[in-house]
Amino acid sequence: MKATVERATLLKCLAHVQSVVERRNTIPILSNVLIEARSDGLRLMATDLDLQIVETIPAQIDLNGATTASAHTLFDIVRKLPEGAQVELATSGDRMSVVANRARFSLATLKRDDFPVIAETELPTQFTLTAAALRELIDATRFAISTEETRYYLNGIYVHAPDGLNKLRAVATDGHRLARIELDLPEGAAGMPGVIVPRKCVAEVRKLIDELAADAPIEIALSTSKIRFRFSGEATLTSKLIDGTFPDYSRVIPTANDKRLVVDTRSLAEGVDRVAAIATTEKTRAVKLALSAGKVTLSVTSPENGTASEEVSADYASDAIEVGFNYRYLLDILGQVGSDSVDVHLADAAAPTLIRESDTSKALYVLMPMRV
Repeated sequence: MKATVERATLLKCLAHVQSVVERRNTIPILSNVLIEARSDGLRLMATDLDLQIVETIPAQIDLNGATTASAHTLFDIVRKLPEGAQVELATSGDRMSVVANRARFSLATLKRDDFPVIAETELPTQFTLTAAALRELIDATRFAISTEETRYYLNGIYVHAPDGLNKLRAVATDGHRLARIELDLPEGAAGMPGVIVPRKCVAEVRKLIDELAADAPIEIALSTSKIRFRFSGEATLTSKLIDGTFPDYSRVIPTANDKRLVVDTRSLAEGVDRVAAIATTEKTRAVKLALSAGKVTLSVTSPENGTASEEVSADYASDAIEVGFNYRYLLDILGQVGSDSVDVHLADAAAPTLIRESDTSKALYVLMPMRV
C-alpha cells in the first residue's frame, strides 16, 4: 500500500474514526484503524464491535492495499504535523511508514484480515432527515439518557412512529426526568420498528452533524437490530441497537396538572443557577420553588454553607404551592427551551411536573420532584 493525502483532510477523517475507538481494549485489533488504499481514494474504518464508522477521503493512490495501525497514535502524529503537509502512508512487511516533510514515523501494524466488520446488509426502513432536524431531535432528548448500566434499556434514545399520529417521536428518560420531541414523519418512516439508539452512537452522530450545513441530508436506514447514518460526503456510521423494551413512558406524562406557571426562561435559569451556588453536596441539590401570586421564590438550604433565596416575577394565579427539584435536572431542561418564556404545569409537591415552551411546542419535558 502507498498513498499520499493532504494533512487537513486526513486529520479530519482520523478525528472521526479514532473517536469510536475505545482507549482500553482487551482485543488489540480494536485499537487500530483499518486503512485501505483503493481506486476511489483512501478508506478508513474503525469499530468497537457495536459501532462502526467508515469514511473515504480523496488521496493520490500509488499502490492499492490495506493495513491496520493504532488509531490514537496515528491521530496524534498527524495532528502534530505542520499545516499544509502532504502525508505519505506506505506499508512494508508488518510496518507502516508515515512521512511528511522531514518527519518520518514507522508504526507497528496488524493484519487487515483480522479486522472485524459489521456486515453492510440492506436495512428495510429508510428515510432522510436534514442535519438541522436530526440535531434538534438529539439535543432535545440526549441529556435525559440514563447512565445506569443495570437499566440498559434506558441507555439510549427511543425513536419510533406512534400509530396514527404521522409523527417521528424521540424519547429519553433516566427515571428522574423525561424528554420527548415530535417531528413530522419523514417519507419512508411509516411502520418503522421502535428502536433504542445507544448513547455512544448518539454522541458520535451529533459530532458529525456539527460539520454539516443545516439543510444537508442525512440518510437513515434501520432494522430491529441495526441503524445506519449516511452523511453527505463519504462518512457512514453503523450501530447495533439496544436489545430491550423501552418502558411505557406515556404513563408518566401528566395530563391533569391544573396549576400553570409562566415565567421568563432566562430569569428562572439564572436564578436557579445563582441560589445553587451553595449546593455543594448530593443532598443539597434540591432547589425549592415556592409559587404564589405573581412570583416564584427560589431557595436552597445547605447545612454546611447556609441558605440562599431569590424572587423571580412570574405569571401565576393558582393556589400557593411549594415543590422541590434537582437543580441540575431543572437547568438541563431550561437549557433546551428556546423561547423567552416557559410553561410549567404542576399538580402538587409529589406529582410529576410538565415543562414545555407552549401547548403547541414539539418538545415536552417531565421532571420528578424532590423532597425539600
